[in-house]
Amino acid sequence: MTVKPMPSPNSREILCQPQNMMCLHFSQRGYLNRRVANLYFLMISILSCTPVSPVSPITNVLPLSLVLLVSLIKEAWEDWKRFQNDMAINNTPVDVLLDQKWISVPWKKLQVGDIIRVKQDGFFPADLLFLASPNPDGVCYTETANLDGETNLKIRKALEKTWDYLTPERVSEFKGEVQCEQPNNSLYTFTGNLIIQNQTLPLSPNQILLRGCSLRNTEFIVGAVIFTGHETKVMMNAMKIPSKRSTLEKKLDKLILTLFCVLFCMCLLGAVGSGIFINRKYYYLQFSKNSDAQSNPDNRFAVAALTMFTLITLYSPIIPISLYVSVEMIKFIQSTQFINNDLHMYHFESNTPALARTSNLNEELGQVEYIFSDKTGTLTRNLMEFFKCSIGGEIYGTGISEIEIGTAQRNGMKVEVQKSSDATHEKGFNFDDARLMRGAWRNEPNPDLCKEFFRCLAICHTVLPEGEDSPEKIRYQAASPDEAALVTAAKNFGFFFFKRTPTTIYVHESHVERMGKVEDVPYEILNVLEFNSTRKRQSVVCRYSNGRLVLYCKGADTVIYERLADRDNELKRTSREHLEEFGAAGLRTLCLAYRDLSSEVYESWNEKYIQAKSSLRDREKKLDEVAELIEKELVLIGCTAIEDKLQEGVPTCIETLSKAGIKIWVLTGDKMETAINIAYACKLINNSMKQFIISSETDAVREVEDRGDQVELARFMKENVKNELKRCYEEALQYLRTGSETKLALVIDGKCLMYALDPSLRVMLLNLSLNCNAVVCCRVSPLQKAQVTSLVKKGAKRITLSIGDGANDVSMIQAAHVGVGISGQEGMQAVMASDFAIAQFRFLTDLLLVHGRWSYLRICKVVTYFFYKNLMFTLTQFWFTFHTGFSGQRFYDDWFQSLYNVIFTALPVIVLGIFEKDVSASLSKKYPELYKEGIRNTFFKWRVIAIWAFFAIYQSLVFYHFVTASSITGMNKAGKMFGLWDVSTMAFTCVVVTVNLRLLMMSNTITRWHHVTVGGSILAWFIFVFIYSGIVLPKDQENIYFVIYVLMSTIYFYLTLLLVPIAALFCDFIYQGAQRWFFPYDYQIVQEIHRHEPDASKVGLLEIGNQLTPDEARRYAIMQLPGEKSKHTGFAFDSPGYESFFASQAGVFVPQKAWDVARRASMKSRPKTSRKN
Repeated sequence: MTVKPMPSPNSREILCQPQNMMCLHFSQRGYLNRRVANLYFLMISILSCTPVSPVSPITNVLPLSLVLLVSLIKEAWEDWKRFQNDMAINNTPVDVLLDQKWISVPWKKLQVGDIIRVKQDGFFPADLLFLASPNPDGVCYTETANLDGETNLKIRKALEKTWDYLTPERVSEFKGEVQCEQPNNSLYTFTGNLIIQNQTLPLSPNQILLRGCSLRNTEFIVGAVIFTGHETKVMMNAMKIPSKRSTLEKKLDKLILTLFCVLFCMCLLGAVGSGIFINRKYYYLQFSKNSDAQSNPDNRFAVAALTMFTLITLYSPIIPISLYVSVEMIKFIQSTQFINNDLHMYHFESNTPALARTSNLNEELGQVEYIFSDKTGTLTRNLMEFFKCSIGGEIYGTGISEIEIGTAQRNGMKVEVQKSSDATHEKGFNFDDARLMRGAWRNEPNPDLCKEFFRCLAICHTVLPEGEDSPEKIRYQAASPDEAALVTAAKNFGFFFFKRTPTTIYVHESHVERMGKVEDVPYEILNVLEFNSTRKRQSVVCRYSNGRLVLYCKGADTVIYERLADRDNELKRTSREHLEEFGAAGLRTLCLAYRDLSSEVYESWNEKYIQAKSSLRDREKKLDEVAELIEKELVLIGCTAIEDKLQEGVPTCIETLSKAGIKIWVLTGDKMETAINIAYACKLINNSMKQFIISSETDAVREVEDRGDQVELARFMKENVKNELKRCYEEALQYLRTGSETKLALVIDGKCLMYALDPSLRVMLLNLSLNCNAVVCCRVSPLQKAQVTSLVKKGAKRITLSIGDGANDVSMIQAAHVGVGISGQEGMQAVMASDFAIAQFRFLTDLLLVHGRWSYLRICKVVTYFFYKNLMFTLTQFWFTFHTGFSGQRFYDDWFQSLYNVIFTALPVIVLGIFEKDVSASLSKKYPELYKEGIRNTFFKWRVIAIWAFFAIYQSLVFYHFVTASSITGMNKAGKMFGLWDVSTMAFTCVVVTVNLRLLMMSNTITRWHHVTVGGSILAWFIFVFIYSGIVLPKDQENIYFVIYVLMSTIYFYLTLLLVPIAALFCDFIYQGAQRWFFPYDYQIVQEIHRHEPDASKVGLLEIGNQLTPDEARRYAIMQLPGEKSKHTGFAFDSPGYESFFASQAGVFVPQKAWDVARRASMKSRPKTSRKN
């Protein structure tokens, strides 16, 4: 068999390329890691090997190697697992036709043109041309879950010319040539021809079996290999998710650059000082021409330059070598152990836990200010139920939708939902109207239209039936929940679709000829004009058993109305009113129509259709053009209304997120009325809001549209949108200037949004949108969703989160800072493109307010603590430089300096990053306002870093001067004064003890792991120094031989070890107390109120959530407010009244007290400034 075009030579490999270069791959990725800090550490290691280095090379290279080794082991493990997976899959056996026999060979040996056999439940190893199967009419059933996550079965049909190629003998006679498109990533299209026996037969996606899919309900299939390896469609879709780095990590890079600048200034100061200090008058230092270049007073520039490199090596610990590895380890544990295992985000019905697909963005979850959400399947369940319909201008269905109930409650009306005893309710069908049930439709004024309506539902679809041929046991496999709901409705109305072949649909019809009569009716399906996002409709041409030819069509109201025959205007008007009524009730609508065809018209059209289907160029476009020729002069039957109910907990979730300071935008393809009503039902919009509506459905726009001049329409629309944006923005500014507490909401449709996103108008759109608490964009395309997300992300520089469940949400998910996919009914494409995956929208509360807040707080504390401890440690060496003539003499022993970050202070900070939490999970959700601290980036501002820097400077002065000053008169038992290494060892001991105790002071939660790691780090220092001091080293390294034993034999050691850490931490203690008393953070106020309550949540994973309703929670919060007189006593860590703060959060007025510092604290970071235009 021949395939043209021939694939590239490397296409023989089927699944993926084995990691032959594994070692090089992981070492490069782990070592460079795209961070300039690693290059800095490499430079320091190289410098330490030169004569200018004051430290031993091994002491710098070893810690760097240790840190890199951790990263490399992680990368190597991941690559090894990938390698094993690759080899296992590439060696999977498949039957290939060789010498008229089926021979089992591994996938990796397949070549283009091979004839293979795949058995039931097996996976297709390459893109195949489907030739034959044992099933009637040459059909097979495939599951595409590995491609798009959809578990419903797809039917594929072989060309009739190849049906009999089943046995090895018969298959060996097959000779043909395939002319096809170039390899591409389009999963749902294929253009090609099969030339066999001098005949050219068109190929479509129905004859192609894609690699990665599996065979179901079919004994085996025979196929020809078309594309293999990296040229298969699934491999060409395997693009990398855009690399994302958190905002905090980018700010961390700025902090590292700041430390570089500080390091440079310190080294420059020391170098200049060295050049000035070098002088022959210090004869006892033996400076002369014969000295080395760094001690030659005649060349001060060389002295300064060499000293610069010496000091760079000496001060290198100012950049924490283990920071990035520690942060990555912390994030990884947060993701795998906390987010993935949180039972509050586990969906029992679908057995779906939360999934962190990346650990890079954990802290970003704690700073989200804007959420962009899809509607269908995200806010709603995407479990469609046939609810109402309109047939021949008459509405059927008496139910009341959730949206209607919410609208009535909003208007102060009480609604009671009553169902008749005859109401039918099953999955996909929730219809209550006896006029259409059990054949009663025959008594309606328009029984013929009712019959056409039901037949259209039963015939116009691509649904596959499964199971037994009985209404109770049959299961429908549909491409979408809407289709399944419509076919289920037809079944309940007495038109039971139960069997399908590639050319025929069988319907079990009841009460058609007369009441009680039941018959099985076959309908020959001649053509299927499939649905796509451009056509927005689906049609089938079928032939009745009596020869009648009918085109049935269903689709969006806009496209169906354009193609209706010019008659029955009253029916059109009535049906449009019904459509608007259904849309106002939040229902999804479709219009149904039909057209009777004559044999001549059909035959003429079918020839054009076959030509278009055989075309190798622009096949899809030509098929759409041919479809336009027959989808006209349609007769309107009616319309359907399907209810997609809200997911559980969505209104409460949105209300909670709004309190947290998060603004939510809904981006949907639904009509404006439906979108607005869903927004009301979700509590995203309410009547107290000022709503700005920018719509293209106005009389002025329709008037211009009727003229048919597209240029004039575009000009008019742009000018109209500009004026509307300007009007709304000016009105919004008036509300803001008057200090009104009225919240603002913007509703805009897709046509207007297209012009509003124009470069000349997008700034005005952005300014208006940012001043609104809620935004609803309806009738928007997937591209517009991504454009709106990017507008806020790049234009406003705010942290964004996009959440969706379908393939049309992928671009939006990838455009945001954080992408969240919902494991819903529309497949897994959104999940596969996301950073985090959850099963329900309501789980965003836990993901953001609990894990996001905690992750942000933890990473901020870890980074600032690293900054503090390394800066403080380096500054003690810096102060010593002033007493050594800027010579680069080291204060600490080489190994002390090298192991400071790697061993003596490494584990406690990791424990801090894993277990730290300010309040419990239930309190985080009870007081969502706490989340605003992350939006304001309260804990990682330059002001916070400056405070840590101040205490680092203060403590370094205490360590250096207190220890050196007190050691001047100190003596050991032999009566000798303490030397340099005695003093430096004493100072280093105080540093290790102090920085570990300081970590405990900054911890809100102290677990046994804190005690173990802090105590273990201090103990590790003493064990190391006992061993190190007892080893006899070479003469040039015998710095601290026996030093610790001498020190610990004096009372000076114990007094210094007790008093110096107290003196160093005293200012921190005073500052923390004053800050908590006079300028408390919001979380500290919550801690005070609930400090007597036990925390039963441990790490918060198995915590019992707050089961109170929002109103009950508010009342309970008010009851729990402390009295006017404070019960709290003691120093610093108790605070006076907080009545006004929590009362205002609960919406209750309480007179302010003079001592109410909480309100000052909550308002201090929100100055009253006008918003920027």
